[in-house]
Amino acid sequence: MSPDLPPVVPSVTAELVGALSPRLRKRLDAGVAKLAARPVTRDGDTVRIAVDDDTDVTLRLSGTTVTSADAIQCGCLLAPDCLHRAAAASAAPVAEDAPPPPAASDAPEARQDGAPETSAPQPHPEAITAARAVYDAAAAVLDAGTDGAGAVAQAELLRAAHTARLAGLHRAFAAAVSVVTEVRAARSADPGYRLADLTRALAEVLTVAHRLPHATGADLAELRGTARQPYRPDGSLRLYGLFSEPVLTATGYAGAVTWTADADGRLYTVSDVAPGGPSRATGAANRTVRVGDTALTHRELSRAGLAVSGATVSPTGRLGAGAGVRAVRASGAAWRAEPLDRLWAVPAAEQVARALDGGRDLLFLEVTLRGAVRETTGDCLLADCAGLPLRLATAHDDPALPYRDNLRLLAAAGGRSLRIIARLTPGQLPRALLLATEHPSDPDTRVDLGLDRLLHADLPTGPLAPPPPPVPTTDEAPLHLLRRRVHQTVSGGRRVLATAHGGTGDSTRLRRLGLSTAADLLDHLHTTATHRSRDAFGRLLPTNTHDFAEAWLAAALYTDAVERTLCANAWGATTTSAIS
Repeated sequence: MSPDLPPVVPSVTAELVGALSPRLRKRLDAGVAKLAARPVTRDGDTVRIAVDDDTDVTLRLSGTTVTSADAIQCGCLLAPDCLHRAAAASAAPVAEDAPPPPAASDAPEARQDGAPETSAPQPHPEAITAARAVYDAAAAVLDAGTDGAGAVAQAELLRAAHTARLAGLHRAFAAAVSVVTEVRAARSADPGYRLADLTRALAEVLTVAHRLPHATGADLAELRGTARQPYRPDGSLRLYGLFSEPVLTATGYAGAVTWTADADGRLYTVSDVAPGGPSRATGAANRTVRVGDTALTHRELSRAGLAVSGATVSPTGRLGAGAGVRAVRASGAAWRAEPLDRLWAVPAAEQVARALDGGRDLLFLEVTLRGAVRETTGDCLLADCAGLPLRLATAHDDPALPYRDNLRLLAAAGGRSLRIIARLTPGQLPRALLLATEHPSDPDTRVDLGLDRLLHADLPTGPLAPPPPPVPTTDEAPLHLLRRRVHQTVSGGRRVLATAHGGTGDSTRLRRLGLSTAADLLDHLHTTATHRSRDAFGRLLPTNTHDFAEAWLAAALYTDAVERTLCANAWGATTTSAIS
């Protein structure tokens, strides 16, 4: 995936790839790799890719995206039936489609006598067909793994996603697009790619597509989702800046999000995210926030305040920027002053329970730094949170963002007590991603670790308090024996498990340690990976991707549920969503 190219809507990519001949489909992946390495220039709403000295592929934008197949043209002799147009669409980031026409309603029909129908709403046949198409396409991607899910498999999933959106299945559409963008990031060695993110995206799309044909009522409405988050009026707001964080995604979007809070501790966000790369992520902090007529930048708002009238707010707390919204700058508040001080007064266990039950995943903690330890994914900051050993990792590994450099400097301030803002990372041990912190030498100053750079001069020069004694750690449940097979499948597909050794030994160890359900799921996963049926003449039949996807999904959901339960136990939290 090339971040220099404009986003292309899924239906365009699916149409161009679907029009290729079987011979050209076999060459599509090589064409994508070649085209992604060619120079790209932009002139207004036209983007050109220099295929060679005599041939260009042009993409004409409608706004910021390419919305039709005719907007991608090639100057070669085989056009429009050439490989280059489909390769350009497959190399570009995936954009959201234009709003689809109204889908068939899932509401029950009225009875002939005019009385209302009392049964719960059922999914429409078109929605059921679209959901099954998404499931089959996602199962094919899982079966092939990121190494085998080339541009053709991605296009099939995008085609199914587009059909799902036309049928009103917005959540399935978004999940399928996320899978494609993560697969492209994996295949292009994008530094922002994370295997865990693709695993979650695949589990989401398979879960939604699997449950939707059988859902009714409120469950059906939740699985369908909405095209856009509705903004509701929220009157007048008095907000206090908390911090800003950069946004840099594998889908080719970048920017900044500023978090604020009102006097009651409710959180609101102001965001500026658009197509771009690391430079836009770091530069967005100095852009003016898009709320009312205020001239505050994101960096300034994170330290100041905002008075908003006629506010509109999405269900996730994002502030709208409609014509009726008015906003002016107001005074801010220190983290240790009211009203922000009350955010840190909530016990950590209560904050974790709220996050695991579907609330905000931000944690407001007071910690004592204890140094750093090197992990396989990089340096990790050790801290003590009210007697609880805590590991703080970087929120993003891109070298253009200062997260990692700041974490190394904070490790040198061992023994210093600081207030921090972090994002919960579910796991068997207390762990979070460090986002913002008090300044090591000045408690009245805060540091946005993804935007501000600490210097050695910022470290305290006086004697530091001795670090607390180490807390003995408990043995971890060997859930990784199942999780690694789940992740290996996403990377290498079915063939990795079909040829993997040690499955029986891992199952035996899981049973010996009391995780018999995990052992059964692991055995079933290996069985479905290696099973091949034969016809009456003894010939091997095509692999059953459906059964394998169901086995993988069961293992992925179980692993996630157990991990959340262990996370709650590690923090001493009581949740309603975790299993016992």
